[in-house]
This record gives sequence, structure tokens and C-alpha cells, in this order.
Amino acid sequence: MGYRDRLDGPGPRKLLALDGGGIRGVLTLEVLGQIELMLCRELKAGDEFVLSDYFDYIAGTSTGAIIAAGLARGMRVDELRELYATHGAEMFDRASLIKRFKYKYDSTRLEGLLQDIFGAAVTLGDPQLKSLLMMVLRNATTDSPWPLSNNPRAKYNEDSRLDSNLRLPLWKLVRASTAAPTFFPAEAVSVGEQDFVFVDGGLTMYNNPAFQLFLMATMEHYKLGWPTGEQQMLVVSVGTGTSPKADDRLRPGDMNLLFNASSVPAALMSAALNEQDMLCRTFGRCRHGASIDNEIGDLRGEPGLLKERLFTYVRYNVELTRPGLNQLGLHDVRPEDVQRLDSIAHIGALQRVGMRLARDVDRRHFEGFLGE
Repeated sequence: MGYRDRLDGPGPRKLLALDGGGIRGVLTLEVLGQIELMLCRELKAGDEFVLSDYFDYIAGTSTGAIIAAGLARGMRVDELRELYATHGAEMFDRASLIKRFKYKYDSTRLEGLLQDIFGAAVTLGDPQLKSLLMMVLRNATTDSPWPLSNNPRAKYNEDSRLDSNLRLPLWKLVRASTAAPTFFPAEAVSVGEQDFVFVDGGLTMYNNPAFQLFLMATMEHYKLGWPTGEQQMLVVSVGTGTSPKADDRLRPGDMNLLFNASSVPAALMSAALNEQDMLCRTFGRCRHGASIDNEIGDLRGEPGLLKERLFTYVRYNVELTRPGLNQLGLHDVRPEDVQRLDSIAHIGALQRVGMRLARDVDRRHFEGFLGE
């Protein structure tokens, strides 16, 4: 079954959203591996079962875009685990000394790797994709977020358009979504007769793309219009860990130009991530998720704004701080080893964190969406 066959199929609909976070995508994969295993068992599926058999629409930002595109292509989680474990160093290939004034890592090997994985000629609209796919990019030329999907009914995906997004190379869009400034060079993409410069989708409000994915699946403007309701739609959101840096020694005078340049982007991305999560818990019925903050808690069982929630929601994520790791029983894992987006020397530690987080996965989170 190709993704076009799922446009009008029977519900309920299942959506999967994957955060950005560099090499911390390793953490996401451990959670996805447990979800894959649980679903295979509960659905009594065979060894050929993949997550795109279950999820109708998969979205990702940055490293989440790599994983989302792989899943939509029908890859098993083990294949993606092997990709990150074996080729993590290629993804973060040091740039030459001269180029390091612009960015830390050269993208040449990453581009070759993405072409090998997805195929140099495979486009966003390729019929080989098994599920609907959405990836978040930031168009630096137009200074706007670009959540691109392969929904053939979307305005800019019409086959008659010479600038149809469905004609764009899949690997190039994935690369553009991962082009984090200071880490990688920007990616140029020709859309019809226009040339645009794209950077990492994490530099938008959608580093966590969960609520945007819900909107693109339901709003009439996107021309899918899938039914809403707690029994009609499941949204599963998987993070790459958070790393808030509290500092009780900080003074106003410490917040100089260099401090702000290094801390403000991360702070804005963190706030956007939490906002998407909170929107999902407010408009959806949250079955699982850690506390958002000390004031509102996790919002599970709360009455909310609506009498009828628009979807069922599940969130898996972890705090990569000393208290957060201690709570997982990982007292020997150093926070600084697993917080950095390019911590390729500590993939093993990230896998351990992911495996502990994966213990949260429970069939009860998916009840009503298992064909009961």
C-alpha cells in the first residue's frame, strides 16, 4: 500500500511526530523500537511489520525528519538504529579549518549518506512512500517556516504545477531540515524557477511538530480533513530529550552579547517545543507525558478547554539533567555527555537513556487504536 491509498481509508487515524535534536535522535529510536515491538505483538503482525504499516501520517523536524522519512519509506527501526550507530560520525564530519569560521561540520558525506538511504532520484511524491510524510524546514530566503508534506491534495503539491513540492528530491529536503546554523551549511533548493536557501526546521515553532501535524491532517485548507475526536485520532509524539540549564549564580551583568548569542536560540526552541506539547495536551486527551511545569503538571485527566477533545495524545520525552537521569536510575551517565546535539562519542550513553525511556511505552496508551 502506498501513501496515496491512505488518503480516504477507514479510521481511526494514527499520527506520529518526531522532535529535532541532532544525534540525540538515537534516544528517539529506542522509544520507536519499543513501540514497533509492542504494536507487532498486539496486532499479531508478522516479521515484516514496520511502523508505517500502523501510522498514517509521520512528521519530523531536523534529525526527526531523517527518522520520519526513513519510516515513511518502510524502514524498520533496527535499520535506522544501525544508521545512527554506524554512520553517526559521517553525519558530523568536521569541516576544514577555513570553513569552521562558518560552520563546524561539512555536509558532503551527510549528503552522500542521505542519497544512499533514500535514493538520489526519489522525490517527496514518490509512490514508494508507504505513509504520508511531513518535514519542517525554515526558508531563510522568505524568512518563513515551511512544513512540507506529500499530501497530493495540498495547494502546492498539485501535479499540474511546475513548482509542485512533490517533484523535490526527498534526500535534499531531509538535508535542508537538518541544516542547523553554525553546525552545517545551509541547503539551496530549486522550487520550480525559484531558488531558496533553507536551514534547520528546528529554528521555527515546530522543532516539536506534533500540533502542526494535527492541523495539517484536519484543517480543510490542507485538504485532508480527517475526522477529529478522542476515538478518531491518535497523536504520538516522541522527543529527543530536554536540557534546561538553571543557574542560580547568574547575574544581570553576565548576560552580555556572547551569552545571549549562545543561549537565546536554544531558549526559544525549548519554549516552542513546550508550547506544541501544551497545545496537544489542551486540545487532545493526554494519556501519557511528563509534567510540563510545576504550575499545570501533566494535564492528564484535566477538563481542558473543550467538552470533546479533538484527539488522543501520548508524549514520550526525558529531561537530560542530573535529576532527570537519576530518576531513570542512570547515575553514572553525565548530563554533559548526552545533552549536546553532536555528542557522537556518547551514542552508547544516549542509547541507554533511550532504553530507559522506552520502558514508558505501554499498550494502554494505544487502547482503542489497536483494532480491538
